[in-house]
Amino acid sequence: MRLARGFLRWLAGCLLLLALGAPAQGLQPVPALSDRVIDQAGVLGSGRAALVEQLARIERETGAQLVVLTVATTQPEDIAAYAHRVADQWKIGRREIGDGLLIVVAVQDRRMRIEVARTLEGAVPDVVAGRIIRERMAPAFRQGDYAGGITAAVSQIDGLIRGEKLPPPDTRGESGSHGSVSDATEDEGMIWVLTGVFVVPIVARVLVSLAGRLLGPLLSGGACALLGASLGGGAMIPILALGVLGFGVAVLMAISSAIIRVTDARGGGSFGGGFGGGSSGGGSWGGGDSPSGGGFSSGGGGSFGGGGSSGGW
Repeated sequence: MRLARGFLRWLAGCLLLLALGAPAQGLQPVPALSDRVIDQAGVLGSGRAALVEQLARIERETGAQLVVLTVATTQPEDIAAYAHRVADQWKIGRREIGDGLLIVVAVQDRRMRIEVARTLEGAVPDVVAGRIIRERMAPAFRQGDYAGGITAAVSQIDGLIRGEKLPPPDTRGESGSHGSVSDATEDEGMIWVLTGVFVVPIVARVLVSLAGRLLGPLLSGGACALLGASLGGGAMIPILALGVLGFGVAVLMAISSAIIRVTDARGGGSFGGGFGGGSSGGGSWGGGDSPSGGGFSSGGGGSFGGGGSSGGW
């Protein structure tokens, strides 16, 4: 009995550390991938539309997927760590090809980063990415021309990518990547299903056991909400979904425990039975500042291994 209780306490500690780990660091949330250009810092102005079309043309003609993100700051992370986290979550590039590239600009930090997926590291090696930052982006940024600097960088990257032997783009155009997106979405959905079916009930059972039938559901809801925040990059839908699910599961467990105690007290014996948790899928990518968004989504590629370069102005 003591061994079982000790195991439950250990398991509770592990799960709570998992749930609390990412939010406790106070990291900047990863925004939803809603378009090829996400201008959270609001510095691109009228040049944004032309940049979106430039990136769309590159994807149509080469298959490579380029995305631009501007933010106010990446603190407390440096821009390299933040860009890698964004690229890893967005999974830019074609699935099983991994030909993605992310440009991140942190305006208040006066830092920029070109994050290159493994397949494009031959076309855009680190030293070349650094040169593009110094020669194309930094001079324009010092003049306040963020759109011009990014456009010049993308133009040079475009030429480098066209010199690389990549698999041809899908002849169906942008819609041809939706099969890959569907596969990636299915993988992500499976993570949410497994979390809802297995992790949430375990968290609820442990916290109800440790904190009691009154406090346990509240702690379970909070812990599961934090878990949703860590898995969903700070998006509200996963936070609310897992929080409500965790609270509801814990309430049902508390009620079940109370019924068992009453039955035992009356000499009615005990009864067993398992408990199945529900599941909550993550919301679809959307929102952002995109006037033309809604049709764009990741190719499901990813495969970012730290290639690229950072710089300042």
